[in-house]
Amino acid sequence: MIAETVCSAVAAAGLGIAAITAYRKRFLAATRIAAYALVPLGLVMTGVVQWAADTAFSPMAWAGFGVLGAAWALFMGTRAVERRRGGTRKERRAAARAAQTEAVAPAASAPSLGPSTRPAARPKTASRPTGGADDFSDIEAILKKHGI
Repeated sequence: MIAETVCSAVAAAGLGIAAITAYRKRFLAATRIAAYALVPLGLVMTGVVQWAADTAFSPMAWAGFGVLGAAWALFMGTRAVERRRGGTRKERRAAARAAQTEAVAPAASAPSLGPSTRPAARPKTASRPTGGADDFSDIEAILKKHGI
């Protein structure tokens, strides 16, 4: 009962402020204030205020909100764990089966983990000099080619 009275008083005060604002020739602002002032009155008339007051002072309602909060926390906790693990157990098993059955090259008979296919190290030729002064012979040839 007191909540309805307070909301009605707020609506009346808001409409009074809207009337004063309209008197000052600020009609757009007055209309906006009147709209805000009518919201609490509409809530009282629809019974929302009575329902909210009954809910706010009901221990059973607060217990229900607590249970809903606990359920939400459990859902979010399980989702966080699933994200860290990479999905549910069923999803991980399905991904593992798909990875085992899919081959990159289906025509290949065995994995290519055998001996290396790299060519053997080049044998050293006797025609290349190993002296310190001849190390720059390639660079000198390039410089001469460009006229430097």
